[in-house]
Amino acid sequence: MSNEKEVVVIGAGGRMGGAIIRCLVSQQVAGLRLRGAVERSGTAAIGQDAGQLHGAPPAGIPVTSDLAAALEGADVAIDFTTAAAATAHASLLAGAGVAWVLGTTGFTAEQSAAVTTVGDQIPLVMAPNMSLGVNLLLQLVTEAARALALGYDIEIVERHHRHKHDAPSGTALALGRAAAAGRGWELDQVSRHGRSGMVVTDRPEHEIGFHAVRGGDFVGDHTVILAGAGESVELAHRATSRDTFALGALRAAAWAAGRAPGVYDMRAVLGLDQAP
Repeated sequence: MSNEKEVVVIGAGGRMGGAIIRCLVSQQVAGLRLRGAVERSGTAAIGQDAGQLHGAPPAGIPVTSDLAAALEGADVAIDFTTAAAATAHASLLAGAGVAWVLGTTGFTAEQSAAVTTVGDQIPLVMAPNMSLGVNLLLQLVTEAARALALGYDIEIVERHHRHKHDAPSGTALALGRAAAAGRGWELDQVSRHGRSGMVVTDRPEHEIGFHAVRGGDFVGDHTVILAGAGESVELAHRATSRDTFALGALRAAAWAAGRAPGVYDMRAVLGLDQAP
């Protein structure tokens, strides 16, 4: 009897879904096996072999729009869709008792609350970015913002491909929360999104600026700037392949399958929330 965990990929026709499927088919993460691939009805991906759809060897798994059927016998689902779609998936995942790795961003407060309620029934790993490097960066940003608390302004610049819909990115917002935590601020009270025109006063001290670039095929670049008088410090992460995020999501899936119900993040998956 196989000890492999059975994985369903939701959003199988997308860029991230494709990267996850390629990594699964090529067995880049041990102990996981593709069981199902789901995409919304009416798309060209429906009925195609999930592996061949993304240039990988045949997986023997046709893409379907029936999420409930795909979840039968699964251990964990990985979801990179839209905020509205993921919110609609919550009750099905909870009802099936399947662990959920959620990399979707752009949730409203109401959608986020609806999604996180499933933590009472299943393990949910919810993170705006699943790369190891970004999650280490979050920790460094908090420490830097705390250490450079006097006289250093904080600005966050992010670049993504032209097809990304939400701005700023979920990762940029997470970096903003990390910086705000280092300063003892509430991000909602100090965030500023872009600038234009003439301003009457100087930049406020209690402010975190966000700037979103959309164009080309940037996978994801994030830079946190701490600018002081006479010097600046920049903490940056640049992704050059979606496989970075795919492998992180698969690592989260292996960790979440069979775990106790609850809402977790990548810090828990990577052990970064443990005391040294």
